[in-house]
Amino acid sequence: MKKLLLSLLLITSGMAYSFEPVSSKQDGEEVFEPVLGRDYSLLENPLPTKQDGKVEVLEIFWYGCGHCYAMESKIKAWNKTTPEYVSFKKMPVTWGPVHRLHAAMFYTIESIGSEQDLHAAVFSTMHNERNILSSEQAVSRFFGKVGVTSSELSKYLNSFGVKQRVNRAVELTKQLRVDSVPMIIVDGKYKVASRATALETVDYLVEMQKSES
Repeated sequence: MKKLLLSLLLITSGMAYSFEPVSSKQDGEEVFEPVLGRDYSLLENPLPTKQDGKVEVLEIFWYGCGHCYAMESKIKAWNKTTPEYVSFKKMPVTWGPVHRLHAAMFYTIESIGSEQDLHAAVFSTMHNERNILSSEQAVSRFFGKVGVTSSELSKYLNSFGVKQRVNRAVELTKQLRVDSVPMIIVDGKYKVASRATALETVDYLVEMQKSES
């Protein structure tokens, strides 16, 4: 089972992630120009968004994905510089039982509201310690090491509220046809290609959408 999970981690981490730069020259300088169909695409089934003046940016990820781990520090830094009209959210992918367990763990961390960066701790134990957290027992041991008691963990991990959020993530994973992670969705209608220029494309789409949000 452990070998299977490690294989899945490696396969998923290598899916549909390209790093080639895409740019053109303007006044002798390289200028990035996102192109529909190359750097981003329209979703077949757009998500409803609130008309509240906010452009929604959604990152779909998995703790066990190597590219998601590599993206984490970049997207954190990016999020610190976003204008007030950007609403950034994360959603865990829910392909299989292990992914759904990790999704429940994500929403548990959100519910606990610890001052510790427990998301970073999960990424670290998976990628630096090769601890895949493939069972509730493993999850409980991990949380115990970072100071979350088993009673506090059990209060949320299998709670009705967390299960509802996981079920919603299952629905969205299917609706969006998530076949690789990380995946970034802008304002419920644009899917950003997984390139080194992904965040530049996000910025471009945010500016394009801000008058319609």
